[in-house]
Amino acid sequence: MTVVLVSVLLVVVLVLLVTELLPVDLTALGIIVTLTATQVLTPAEALAGFAHPAPITIAVLFVVTQGLLRTGALDAVSSHVTRISGGRPHVLLALCLVLVGGVSSFVNNTAVVVMFVPIVMAACCEYSLSPSKLLLPISFVSILAGTSTLIGTSTNIIVSDLAAAHGLPPVGMFELSILGIPIAIVGAAYLLLFSSRLLRAHKEPVCEVKQDESHRYISELRLPEGSPLIGRQASKALAEEMPSSETFQLLRDTEVIDLPQRDVRLASHDILLVKASASDLVHILDSGSVVLPSDEGGTLPTPYDGRSLVFELVVVPNSRVDGRRLKRVIAEFDAHVHVLGVKRRNVHIVPRKVRRLRLAVGDILLVQAPADHLDQLRALEDYIVVEDVVRRIVNRKKAPLALAIFLAMVASATLGITDILVAALGAAFLMLVSRCLSLREAYRSLQARVLLLIIGTLALGTALSKTGAAALYAKALLAPFEGASPALVLSIIILLTSLMSLLLSNNSTAVLLVPIALSTAETLGVDPRPFIVGVCFGASACYASPIGYQTNLLVYGPGGYSFADYLRLGLPLNALVWLVASWWVPIIWPF
Repeated sequence: MTVVLVSVLLVVVLVLLVTELLPVDLTALGIIVTLTATQVLTPAEALAGFAHPAPITIAVLFVVTQGLLRTGALDAVSSHVTRISGGRPHVLLALCLVLVGGVSSFVNNTAVVVMFVPIVMAACCEYSLSPSKLLLPISFVSILAGTSTLIGTSTNIIVSDLAAAHGLPPVGMFELSILGIPIAIVGAAYLLLFSSRLLRAHKEPVCEVKQDESHRYISELRLPEGSPLIGRQASKALAEEMPSSETFQLLRDTEVIDLPQRDVRLASHDILLVKASASDLVHILDSGSVVLPSDEGGTLPTPYDGRSLVFELVVVPNSRVDGRRLKRVIAEFDAHVHVLGVKRRNVHIVPRKVRRLRLAVGDILLVQAPADHLDQLRALEDYIVVEDVVRRIVNRKKAPLALAIFLAMVASATLGITDILVAALGAAFLMLVSRCLSLREAYRSLQARVLLLIIGTLALGTALSKTGAAALYAKALLAPFEGASPALVLSIIILLTSLMSLLLSNNSTAVLLVPIALSTAETLGVDPRPFIVGVCFGASACYASPIGYQTNLLVYGPGGYSFADYLRLGLPLNALVWLVASWWVPIIWPF
């Protein structure tokens, strides 16, 4: 009876996930409720996914990725990829497929996808491309390439260990390469040709780090005594430190100098009128090269430690500050509240001192203040507080450290020093204690929708195994082919492994199917090696679902994908791998 119940639940879940009649996280929660209410699983078994390595690994990798974004650690790689592609989607996709595929053959493919997700997102933002056209192909090619070596994916290692436990030779480091590499090349060609046609363009909110015109503020910056900018050309002095900036005017005593018409060298106490992003303004002020005109302390408190926040104040209708000069408004703020810049729609330059500007409804003040002042500012009826601006601030000083932490994580997982979960936990911890990002930002980086989906489907996988439904499906599929040729039976096992990996994790599928494959080979009286290799290729062929593989789950949220996207692009790839493996495995590894 429980097998029937679980089977019905499986069908209902698949329909809901594909059609998205309910949000996927609500469907996942419904799985847990149904399995516990019907006593198919105990509460401990149903909720075991909260302690399972898969969702924890994904969650921690979200934090690590946010640390890379927060510090701009991958900006150099991203800029090279962006520059070479020139904004051409097919060139960008081809470049990513080659790079991800090449690296994934020797580095754990989960870590590779983690590294490339922010790179692709940045490139998409630069040229207004849809990340959904790129992220899923990158995940797929990492799986394809990872299958070609023993260390490219943990599934191959598990199958090798299971084979050795049954007295068979383990899988060699490059034993699978002779077939894995051609499959990866053919699969990459398929992705290059068809992914843009089969995937819909989703405009997900991944471009919040983009420094476009709407995210730049006008500000006055004063050069203090001893500033390293003194003596440099005024129009270009800030270009290296503030890539997004434009310097319009220099205020020296009572003289207003328009730039860049005049070649002026900076002097102490000069005031520059600039337009720049929030990230660049905070960075240059934190360096001490410039200060705000009213700041006598030399530098602002650092905004990177969580005790100081950078946010926007939007002037609302009927505000008391409407029509008042900015200088008077600033004077009314607490001494710990600093106005870094001002932004006004459709205004590109202020031809006078910023602090003489009369505020109007809709004007936006870029403000830095201690975190405990936020409630006080929210209580003011003259402004709306907008906190999302902090996501656009990049802590470049921490970029080398964040990159070193990330590379150490990849190296430790690749060299087998530790598994990806422990390496990622260590990396996330180091990102936090080194203040590459704050706890607040770490919590915001977690995508609860994706994590609940993993936990719910893990519970369903547990139910399939516990009730014997999974084994029953396997036997039912193999039963009609009893007495068939070894090649046909092998093809069916590869197909079965691929289909089951869409519902269970690929590692769980491998653990379940290896004993069945070995038993089948023994019954047929043939060499079990082709069946072992077939399970390797089949277990990793889980392209038509986000559930079976970590990299598919990693891109699910950033790409804004639905289950239907995985089906459209993944099913043909599943069929391709199945057909090629069924044809060539018996030739390369004869019975």
